[in-house]
Amino acid sequence: MTNTGSLSAAFESPACPEGILSGILHVFVAFDWGDEVDLERARQLVPALVQPLPRRKRTPSSFEYRPPPLRFPLPPLEFTWPELQTVRSPAELTVFDFGAVSLALELSFQLPATGLSRLAEWLATPASLIETARIALVPLYQKLLPAIQDPLWRDNLSEEYFVFHLPPREPLSASQLLEENCDWLARLLRLEGGNLSDEEVVEALRLHLRYSPDDLFIPDWAAAVLLDRDCEETLQTIEFTNLQLLEFRNIDNRLDDSLKAAYGLIHKLTRSLLPFWRSHGRDMRAVGELKAEANDLFERTGNVLKLVGDQYLARVYRQLATRFHLTDWEQSIQRKLEVIEGIYQVLSDQTATYRGEVLEIVVVILIVLEVLLALFHR
Repeated sequence: MTNTGSLSAAFESPACPEGILSGILHVFVAFDWGDEVDLERARQLVPALVQPLPRRKRTPSSFEYRPPPLRFPLPPLEFTWPELQTVRSPAELTVFDFGAVSLALELSFQLPATGLSRLAEWLATPASLIETARIALVPLYQKLLPAIQDPLWRDNLSEEYFVFHLPPREPLSASQLLEENCDWLARLLRLEGGNLSDEEVVEALRLHLRYSPDDLFIPDWAAAVLLDRDCEETLQTIEFTNLQLLEFRNIDNRLDDSLKAAYGLIHKLTRSLLPFWRSHGRDMRAVGELKAEANDLFERTGNVLKLVGDQYLARVYRQLATRFHLTDWEQSIQRKLEVIEGIYQVLSDQTATYRGEVLEIVVVILIVLEVLLALFHR
């Protein structure tokens, strides 16, 4: 979609936009709280709002969440960040039925382009942000525990995404950013403070959308730049795709653990003197449950955005999915499931073979004993 020729020409003047840039930094931090959340039970425990999807005139009525998640308004969170100093951010948590939650923050800024670049570079290591988010959500998590099936909140599993939202206006326009400020724009998307190569700038800006001459959406792996005014449905699409990435990572990590355990069983089997005593029925059932959970995750997360009849939002999702490599994650999960299933099936077959061989030996021994006893009795 990107005109590579115009981008290459723009490298000759990688200037930053002039003047003060006013906008909003949208921050999405996703966590996984467990296997499933009973949304009706959650609403009984803590007052919440049903989260409908906003829509423009062009958006069809079929575009909606099924089932709609719950939205919990939270007290403002206070942050002390470079360039922004100490700010208080409105916050709300969206809880989905498949166990994932997303904390949404909004931080207004008025910064020169260089200051926004420094802020972006600092966001590349968001450990303090994630810790603040976790601490703020603990009280709500404790209250909702009775509604969470198999609750497990891992310390090392989260996914954050940043959206630099700028209102389209002169002199900062979509055309100007792409044609005159592409180097600065690419560094913002990559949360990078240093200069990027020409090839890296082209790659960072390769995927972008423009619904109108004034609009611009450019997604990358860690951040996106959005020039738009009425864009709530775009932001929710971004938030949901970030959640989807988190859930794929969660399943993939659990499969890594299962794969490691399966290989460990192989080593134990080769060293065991009585391998036929080992039963793998429980392991096979665990793998079957994990496979069902993975397929259920693909179905539940995919069904939400299959209903997108708005072609623009569908393209927003596809570009984000491309940047997040969601297809690669799904293929990796399916391959690992097949490998684990194959390992346990081989182990189960080997165990059955060992048991059959032992049974044959026992039968032979019994026959020999019977013949010997018959001879001695004579």
